[in-house]
Amino acid sequence: MHRPRKRFGQHFLHDPRVLARIVEAIDPAPDDFIVEIGPGEGALTEPLLSRINKIDVIELDRDLAAALGQDNNKIVVHQADALDFDFGQFPTGMRVVGNLPYNISTPLLFHLARYADRVRDMHFMLQLEVVERMVAAHSTPAYGRLSVALQTRFRMKKLFTVSKGAFRPPPKVESAVVRMEPLADAPQLAGTPFDNLLRSAFSSRRKQLRNALPLAAADFAKLGIDPSARPANLSPADYVRVAQYCGAGKSA
Repeated sequence: MHRPRKRFGQHFLHDPRVLARIVEAIDPAPDDFIVEIGPGEGALTEPLLSRINKIDVIELDRDLAAALGQDNNKIVVHQADALDFDFGQFPTGMRVVGNLPYNISTPLLFHLARYADRVRDMHFMLQLEVVERMVAAHSTPAYGRLSVALQTRFRMKKLFTVSKGAFRPPPKVESAVVRMEPLADAPQLAGTPFDNLLRSAFSSRRKQLRNALPLAAADFAKLGIDPSARPANLSPADYVRVAQYCGAGKSA
């Protein structure tokens, strides 16, 4: 049995009922191209392989990666850091799954969002607090930069919560499984400028928009946005309008 390593944020899912619910939510078909991030000891990998022909896995831990690749030609192992991994090498229509390391979950989600046009869907186990931020509506306490960045690209649904006891060792927080499906009509936004806009807007939740966005009074008037509102008061669609307006040279 592999000893969990704190530096990798390892908490191995072992509850068979939870694993079965995840597989049922994914509902894989034999020919699906599935990529699993952080397979660990293969607790989810094995039940997935009972439904599909092969699976690609990305595992940072060298010992776990070596064990996963032994005696199973249905598993293609990529010993790599998912934060730096080029998911563009996989075919369009891939399905991404995983029990994501909680210590890197937010930056990893931002990284994966860049490949929204190449995925069919994504199913992840994450810290409950992160999932609540992902699906939060605007003007609620959990709503923020992550909410906007993902909701402009994906339709998201919190599927179910998972107790601490389902893991070895138990994490200090509750967990949840979330489904992310790319929006067919997602706005075409330049990744870095849009992300920078969100980073600036949410650098301080207490700022008024007049101090958080690169807009003059006339720009707010044109956009129909109250400059005294807070960053959390704008919907994802509002941020898309601001980004498109700024990208058009504020000539809209």
